[in-house]
Amino acid sequence: MADTPETAGARTPATVEDLHAAVLRSLDDDQAVEVVSIPLAGKSSIADHMVIASGRSTRQVASMANKLADRLKQDYGKLVRIEGLPTADWVLIDADDVIVHLFRPEVRSFYNLERMWAFGDEKAAAAG
Repeated sequence: MADTPETAGARTPATVEDLHAAVLRSLDDDQAVEVVSIPLAGKSSIADHMVIASGRSTRQVASMANKLADRLKQDYGKLVRIEGLPTADWVLIDADDVIVHLFRPEVRSFYNLERMWAFGDEKAAAAG
């Protein structure tokens, strides 16, 4: 059954894992570079997952952000908050339990968020 304007917002709520998988699929479809997903559950109350990816240019970063926001809205009825779109050097997409950071490579290497948030994961992975 197709959505009508009256039923377009009446979707089954997406689980955190559904949103996380949709984010990763969208970034893969848009040829994001060096996609990293960091589980934050138990580490931080801001989200359950943080996804970090790069685009080759500001144009690609902006396009990936817009497409991701559109896909989450269309597929899950999820409205996201976007910061940094006008310059598109670093775009933050807040989908509540999934936070996405899209960077140009030079900006990503400067801030190095993976290192800050994944601290200690290497030890945990080796121990498990």
